[in-house]
Amino acid sequence: MEMTDLKLAGLKLITPRLFQDDRGFFYEIYRADAYLAQGIDPFLQDNTSFSRYGTIRALHFQRDPGQAKLVTCVQGQIWDVAVDLRPESASFMQWESVLLDDQTHKQLYIPKGFAHGFCVLSPSARVHYKVSSFYDPKTECSIRWNDPELNVDWPIKDPVLSPRDQVSPLFREVRHVLDRR
Repeated sequence: MEMTDLKLAGLKLITPRLFQDDRGFFYEIYRADAYLAQGIDPFLQDNTSFSRYGTIRALHFQRDPGQAKLVTCVQGQIWDVAVDLRPESASFMQWESVLLDDQTHKQLYIPKGFAHGFCVLSPSARVHYKVSSFYDPKTECSIRWNDPELNVDWPIKDPVLSPRDQVSPLFREVRHVLDRR
């Protein structure tokens, strides 16, 4: 695999080694020793979501102990975004995005301390992501997808949102939980 550091410290774009022939393709979506060699700790839980065009799932994070993610779009195309929520970081409150799809098979590694979201650009998309800690609803947080302070430039202006994402708090309303992590 090829691992590229992105603009925000800790974010990595991963391009797997793809084996293709007239039957199709094969690649390793995850191999613990290869990721450990790149400084990425093992993951404890796998999640999959299926969404239709125009859906935005955002911006979610876990407070304590935090959650690193390895995101792969296994069907379709998504615009994936990570927002730096680490108060001590030089890129605090900045965001970065990448396109993930079922053609390039690239992955986005998001370390602890980031909020994560994505927007579906294809008719539908299936997203698989590994996480470094178990889901805990007591530590789950979200920030409104169109928060003016974060100013994420989503490619969809009238998205399909879950009821929760429609009423997620603004960044200024959850900022206090970042200082307690």
